[in-house]
Amino acid sequence: MRLDLKTIAARMRTAETEQLMDRVTVFREEMEPAAVDLIEGELARRGVTDEQLVHHLRVRIERAVLRDDGTVVRCNFCERPAVVQARGWFRIFRFVPLYPRLFSYCVVHERKPKTPLGIPTEDAYE
Repeated sequence: MRLDLKTIAARMRTAETEQLMDRVTVFREEMEPAAVDLIEGELARRGVTDEQLVHHLRVRIERAVLRDDGTVVRCNFCERPAVVQARGWFRIFRFVPLYPRLFSYCVVHERKPKTPLGIPTEDAYE
């Protein structure tokens, strides 16, 4: 498969800095070297330093869910690194549960503990 660097460069210019930092640090091993070079160039253009990248990687890996091979699991709902996994139901039409499965959540989509009535508990916001 050929790598379309023009398309990658166009997407990269519109991506959030945090997303690019995740890709070039946490998900670096999953990327083509040419794409890594493009992203590093874009981050440098945005003023992101090597020290910031090292700090970003350290913070992300600290909480990340890792596979057996050491790679980071992605959130099921976005491209961020997953920080927690929980059992849930695979549903069709958002209402009909079909079967239980394991979901991965990032810090944004992380499920908060709830009371039996479905109200988030006090510690859910700490």
